[in-house]
Amino acid sequence: MKKIIGIVLLSGLIFTACNTETKNEEKEMSKNVLLEAFNTPFGVPPFEQINQEDYLPAYKEAISQHKAEVEAIVNNSDEPSFSNTIEALEVSGSLLAQVDNIFENLTSAVTDSTMQAIAKEVSPLMSAHKDDIFLNENLFARIKLVYKQKDQLELDTEQKTLLEKTYKSFVRGGANLSETDKETLRGINKELGMLSLQFGENVLAETNSFELLITNKDDLSGLPSSVIQAAEANAKGHNYESGWLFTLDKPSLIPFITYSDKRELREKLFKGYTLRGDNNNDFDNKEIVNKMVNLRLAKAKLLGYENHASFILADNMAKIPENVFNLMEQVMPKSLEIAKIERAELQKLSDSEGANIQIEAWDWWYYSEKVRKAKYDLDEEQLRPYFKMENVRDGVFDVSHKLYGISFVRNNEIPVYHKDVEAYEVQNPDGSVLGILYMDFYPRASKRGGAWMTSYRKQHYKNDTNVIPVISIVTNFTKPTENTPSLLSYDEVSTLFHEFGHALHGLLSDCHYTSLSGTAVPRDFVEMPSQIMENWASEPEVMKAYFKHYETGEAIPDELINKIQNSGKFNSGFVISEYTAAAYLDMYWHSITEPFTGDINQFEAEAMTKLGLIPQIVVRYRSTYFSHIFAGGYSAGYYAYMWAEVIDADAFQAFKETSIYDQATAKSFRENIISRGGTEDAMELYKKFRGREPNTDAYFERKGLN
Repeated sequence: MKKIIGIVLLSGLIFTACNTETKNEEKEMSKNVLLEAFNTPFGVPPFEQINQEDYLPAYKEAISQHKAEVEAIVNNSDEPSFSNTIEALEVSGSLLAQVDNIFENLTSAVTDSTMQAIAKEVSPLMSAHKDDIFLNENLFARIKLVYKQKDQLELDTEQKTLLEKTYKSFVRGGANLSETDKETLRGINKELGMLSLQFGENVLAETNSFELLITNKDDLSGLPSSVIQAAEANAKGHNYESGWLFTLDKPSLIPFITYSDKRELREKLFKGYTLRGDNNNDFDNKEIVNKMVNLRLAKAKLLGYENHASFILADNMAKIPENVFNLMEQVMPKSLEIAKIERAELQKLSDSEGANIQIEAWDWWYYSEKVRKAKYDLDEEQLRPYFKMENVRDGVFDVSHKLYGISFVRNNEIPVYHKDVEAYEVQNPDGSVLGILYMDFYPRASKRGGAWMTSYRKQHYKNDTNVIPVISIVTNFTKPTENTPSLLSYDEVSTLFHEFGHALHGLLSDCHYTSLSGTAVPRDFVEMPSQIMENWASEPEVMKAYFKHYETGEAIPDELINKIQNSGKFNSGFVISEYTAAAYLDMYWHSITEPFTGDINQFEAEAMTKLGLIPQIVVRYRSTYFSHIFAGGYSAGYYAYMWAEVIDADAFQAFKETSIYDQATAKSFRENIISRGGTEDAMELYKKFRGREPNTDAYFERKGLN
């Protein structure tokens, strides 16, 4: 999930000061749609009216306005108060948030070379402005005065949280540093911003540049007809007159390495994926990784922490690195033990077929699918016809309706940023609009890989009026062809439910302040509301109701549901080990206490050896394309999926103890967690829902690790 962008404090919006615009520029500015109130349904972005040349002038003007707002707070002659300092700072920068939310989201979903060039101009401006705010001595002095009075102020829970987080964000932003150290921090932040941008661009370029074009029909051996049709359509879409094109996009990559009988081609595609950013070319990311881990270390030490992980985790539920390592150390040995058993099964099958090979990483998907079919009589291709994208989408809509009473109504009058995007009104039972939801399903060269939820506007209150959120889900699912609709894999079904959980976190938010609303919670808690939604995707009651064969309309049969349930823990050693290895790699990089001067690949290899990761399993994300931690907001935080899954497994038990649509449980979950955002400590919110802290029992049972 992409980190949602809010205003100033918790969201990580990055700001800068700028020179006063000339009169001609100001005249031109009045025509800039990004700087105006949007005359669109529900005030959503007017995508079709935005020109790329609007962005940079809009940023500069919005930054200038925000700077003036901050100066007004600083120069206020009244005694600092919660209202004239903390709340005033909270509501400042709304225009900049409007501009930045649109630009940042579109650079992920519909980027091009022009957008990337603008991003490189914007990044240092925004970095400097953020520093101008957090390092403003007079502003921090006012905040400190209010903070010192916190016990005497009559504040409600949300106000207390805003005050606490405002103060801490300034301290973490360097407000207590000397002038010399502040200048050092400015330089670090500026460089980190540029390096992160370049890392992401390199990964996208590497992904887009790799193509496996098959022209010999014999090389399609083993591939299901649906995969062949998709590859043929992909070739045409890339302007090839004939042939079948496979790329590094997951809907193309995964089916190929799962079904292709051509081992040398599986290896070629697999290595194309795992060597991204590590090809010693213009898009190589090794030096960027080196610089970023050292800059993060330097920043952490400047702020008084031993390493970057300690700095990050101090603001998370985990609090300290030892707690993260403790959880992973409970999981990794058990998952590796299972993975070795799985490897032996794959090798045995390969030997029985006379392959005369030693199983390698590019063989795992291929032989594990064969083992699954042999053990459970279950083939992924048996499932796809029941997972028509529209049916799965409607299924998650209806699950949300049964849990929370909300409805989703398609509105074609709402502007969208690409023809593939769908826009929905999210309505309360009385028909009033709760929020707006965009859904963008299919891969394209202008979109980064993966799946995420984000916002164009976060829910908040303005003058006691609720401002509804504008939320977006972006995925890279299997595209429809001329002959078949989009038929999802079971993993893609889970992904849609997962991202929808994030969307509900944003849509059902009921918080006063933008910087506390929706997903503005600790990184290791934000995945809980998304991961709990995945549980409904695998419930027989849900599957029977919504997953229907795209040709016959028949519901998925009990036989297939039983096979899915029975095979639920199949290949779990592989899945858990490759994920946990990535979480360890993230923590190893960010637990260094001295500048790194070695070889990136050697560091990574030694880390995997230290874990005992078997060579047939490659860490889920190698360093050079680990975008979560080097181009996203998950540095020292990739463990969060596991941490949150422990909590979600425990939370879903509350539903299982009653029923999956139990209204009292759903009401409590919504009121105590989903709607409350970051207005209270995450553990306190959870205890209000569950009546106690979570335990690991349900998680270990789910994963087969007990």
